[in-house]
Amino acid sequence: MSEVRVLGELAVLDDVGPARRGRAYPAAGATSALLLPAAVLLGGLVLWPVLRTMHASVTTDGRWVGAAHFRTALAAPGTGAVVGRTVLWALLVPAVVTALGYLLAAASRRSQEGGLVRLILLVPVALPLVVTGVTFRLMYDPDPSRGLATLVATRLTGRSVEDAPQLLGPGMVTVALMSAFVWAWVGLAVLVFRSALDAVPPSLADAVRAYGGGRRHVLWDAQWRPLLLRTTAVVFALVAVGTSRTFDLILVMTPGSVRDEASVLALRIWQTSGGTTTGDGAALGVVWLVAVIGGIMVAALFVRQAWPPPRVEAAPEPAPVAPPRRVFRLLAAGAAVAWLVPLAVLVATSAHGRVDAAARGWWSAPPNGESYRDLLTGTQLWRTLGFTLVLATAVTATVLVVALLAAYPLAWLTGPAAQATGLLLLAASVVPIQVIAGPVNEVLGLVLSSGTAQGLALVHIALGVPFAVLVLRNAFADLPVEQVRDARLGGRRWWHTLRRLARHNLSAVVAVSVLEFVQVWNDLVVGRLFSASGASPLGPFLAEQTRSFVSNSGALAASSVLASVLPVVLVVLSRRHLVAGLVSGGVR
Repeated sequence: MSEVRVLGELAVLDDVGPARRGRAYPAAGATSALLLPAAVLLGGLVLWPVLRTMHASVTTDGRWVGAAHFRTALAAPGTGAVVGRTVLWALLVPAVVTALGYLLAAASRRSQEGGLVRLILLVPVALPLVVTGVTFRLMYDPDPSRGLATLVATRLTGRSVEDAPQLLGPGMVTVALMSAFVWAWVGLAVLVFRSALDAVPPSLADAVRAYGGGRRHVLWDAQWRPLLLRTTAVVFALVAVGTSRTFDLILVMTPGSVRDEASVLALRIWQTSGGTTTGDGAALGVVWLVAVIGGIMVAALFVRQAWPPPRVEAAPEPAPVAPPRRVFRLLAAGAAVAWLVPLAVLVATSAHGRVDAAARGWWSAPPNGESYRDLLTGTQLWRTLGFTLVLATAVTATVLVVALLAAYPLAWLTGPAAQATGLLLLAASVVPIQVIAGPVNEVLGLVLSSGTAQGLALVHIALGVPFAVLVLRNAFADLPVEQVRDARLGGRRWWHTLRRLARHNLSAVVAVSVLEFVQVWNDLVVGRLFSASGASPLGPFLAEQTRSFVSNSGALAASSVLASVLPVVLVVLSRRHLVAGLVSGGVR
């Protein structure tokens, strides 16, 4: 591109031929400045802590000990069961969520009640996992006079009240935890599969039928092979990474007497080292880190192509697609009803006072609203909500700015450099915070002060930047070349170009903002590890109330309802942008 004078006026001449992304690339000096904030955050609070943890796993007081810490940690009582349980979570739960997500997406497609079904399934996605744990602990209460699921199981098995099934007992606690996690994550899988099904051209199915193919051939050749197989890998990988957050569920949902029977690596590392760096804890952390990053890398290489394929501007009108058969529509309706039951239990329990909720089930007495009156007239919950709102807003704004600055120059990389950058960002976004908590506290002690609101916000920002950069980078790279050219020609400086490109990628910007805000709002583990006593966010505040779960169940349920309103509203209102933004952020 060059500037010349034509009849005394300044004219911009664009090169002949296809547009090149390089036209929007900033100068070398600007590129370094744009990448600097993200590089400092990731280097100081992710990369160095990872290296420090790896160093601690093979040394003691600076002295090389090799694999001694690994042998000690893996030989500790119960570690084998913990590792096996972690693997089971990483394989079984994603498989169940993926299968249910596809079935419910197909069953609720192009039907009158499909939109309502998907909306109901989406609500648990926005709930804090702490609230999910509270909800299912209320349902699985071992006393049939309080726990609805226990009461139903007692009636179905014909047992007496004294011999009621213990759904949170040693033999069933892992299954109970998994059911809560599946309930919370299926809605996201439904949304992604629904978007994939809508992106499949109906002409593919018509072509398969024209050559004599049946339902099985249509499913495989017109849906799974072109698009849904890769979508399945995306969903499976997302859920597998999400299972690392079972720390929240286990800490809130399981009674202390059976916590060891439900423990996974996320909990064991926290129990071993907490917010410090120890040899045995570091060794377990390295094992977990290698497993998580290795698994996500395999999935990323499998799904590295863009999804969905670019749309053709002059695409013909799609042929009408028949709604699913009646049995599948009944399946979707039944799932919606089942998904509403835990929400109804939480809301109904919250409408009772402390004594009523502790003494009997919500169905045994009329609601009185006492718990809400106590909370709304007090100050502790309002202080916590206010602090969390300020924290989540500040973190989200900072992450968005840092990610936009870094994504702009990274978007125009091509070839191996672009793939390597994407894999590094993906690896950084899935590092479990429990693994690097000790080194992060060391960095905070040097930069600020460990246990302050500023340090807590800094950790959240560092953890949120990699995923935000990944999504925005790929969204910028997906822009049509015409929009890139228009943005470059219409902006005098690189920041004008960036602003125009961001407007073209509104869905990705909204998705990053909403997901980051909800992540900080719903967080437990980061707040537990890095917050101060006088500045505790919402997750630790709710978790602290579970120490006396039965006697505090009414107030806890009411707090959970109030804490869930804002994230649910944000996710429901922005659900279309969320799917579109995540799709544009696929790894290539």
